[in-house]
Amino acid sequence: MAHKGKIVVTGGAGLVGQNLIPRLVEQGYGPIVTIDKHETNTATLVKLNPSVQVIKADLARRGPWEEAFTGAGTLVLNHAQIGALDEKPFLDNNVSATENVIAAAKANGIANVVHISSSVVNSIARDYYTETKKAQEKLAVASGLPTSVLRPTLMFGWFDRKHLGWLARFMQRTPVFPVPGDGQFLRQPLYVGDFCAIIASCIETPRPGQAFNISGRETLAYIDLIRAVKEASKSSTRIVFIPYRLFWLLLRTYALVDKDPPFTTRQLEALVIPETFEVIDWPATFGVRATPLQEALRQTFQHPVYSHVALDF
Repeated sequence: MAHKGKIVVTGGAGLVGQNLIPRLVEQGYGPIVTIDKHETNTATLVKLNPSVQVIKADLARRGPWEEAFTGAGTLVLNHAQIGALDEKPFLDNNVSATENVIAAAKANGIANVVHISSSVVNSIARDYYTETKKAQEKLAVASGLPTSVLRPTLMFGWFDRKHLGWLARFMQRTPVFPVPGDGQFLRQPLYVGDFCAIIASCIETPRPGQAFNISGRETLAYIDLIRAVKEASKSSTRIVFIPYRLFWLLLRTYALVDKDPPFTTRQLEALVIPETFEVIDWPATFGVRATPLQEALRQTFQHPVYSHVALDF
């Protein structure tokens, strides 16, 4: 029997939110209220989920959006700044916004918080995203609210605008697809559909005070992942290898004309770090099925509706 209490989802118009909300609705959860500031992507969320209350607001500024927490039992603390060229958006959206959300949750006695953190809190990378996600998790854990923490690795799935989804769309537009270096750095991609099932499990069965590292269960080289994406998306592009330094310079040059590029030099630097993350038996822990990578990629790029919906940056 699905959890019937009111659920607030912050950052609902991003990758996780857009995947989570229709699944919760389908399973009978709710009522659901989601808050996000991205105008175009919130419009997409409204169109695809007409039964859900969608509030467009900037969580970094206190305001009427806080009224959405009245009567709620669960908060999915999911908002995050993933990419930008300078530090301020990360501080605003990962730190200031989280302080405001926690204040609203505490004022309304939220009984269950599911915080969507990131595997980068355990990474050796040092960048704006990593440092502010660490700060965000500390705020959630120190809030005094009953909080469970989920730390996913790189995710892919429907509505993916930044990672494999963007790469697949790029493959469709270009005859040549560049890969930095030899492409042998390891990745642990996580299917967002599986991750949403884990979130639903934490809504149904709260796990306060616990943190879980949620990694993709298949570890593979980046080049092999790119080849799998090419196959699943039915692209005919030709994969070519580009020296790392040249690739970095090309990204740096592109950033001069695009102030919000889909891939930055900092993300490239993090991409090639030779590290992997803990793999726990999350299917058994949360009672969910781990979708095999090839099946998950087919679901992502061959769905009759959702595979054609692209979010804005």
